[in-house]
Amino acid sequence: MKLSEKAEQIISRLQTKYPDSKVSLNFSNPYELLVGTILSAQATDNSVNKVLPALFLRYPNIKSLSEATPDEIKPYIQSIGLFNNKSKFLSEMARFVMENHNGEIPKVMSELIKLPGVGRKTANVVMGNGFGIMDSGITVDTHVIRLSQRMGLTKSTTADKIEKDLMKIIPIENWVSFTPLFIDHGRTICGRSPKCNDCPVFEICDYFLSL
Repeated sequence: MKLSEKAEQIISRLQTKYPDSKVSLNFSNPYELLVGTILSAQATDNSVNKVLPALFLRYPNIKSLSEATPDEIKPYIQSIGLFNNKSKFLSEMARFVMENHNGEIPKVMSELIKLPGVGRKTANVVMGNGFGIMDSGITVDTHVIRLSQRMGLTKSTTADKIEKDLMKIIPIENWVSFTPLFIDHGRTICGRSPKCNDCPVFEICDYFLSL
């Protein structure tokens, strides 16, 4: 079986298993998604969702956030990991957007990754889920790394190389939905100790076939 055929089968089966799969951060616009994604680095989406309502009540848009110092932001996010660095990133990111993009979150990958606290992973989340741009790339998080290697979709070990490998075999229309599917599957079945007997893709998974 070609890798592209295998990838499409895996996606189809996971879509059946997780029909409501989507980004688990709560947001209503690209600004909120960008902030939430920056905060989610080395923190659970659930913990980030808990701080977002109060944060957005105080800073409802990029302009209000740009006027805040890191020390003013800290109290709203201190329950999540790395809040000192993240409060600095949020303040600098918002100021950068106001000064360089007239207060509009950029829709171009090359411009997004220039924002403080934003790497390709965060930019992919915002491009695909915030702006609906389907062909910017694939978000590669720890679940995607572990599962794509385990299933035999890639032999690469770095996020950049894994993303390139996956983009070659996954249809563009699935690039945005692919990561939430793998996150749901990683959390539910394919964790550190995979429950292969409950897995809908076990018979085409390299890990299971090697047991």
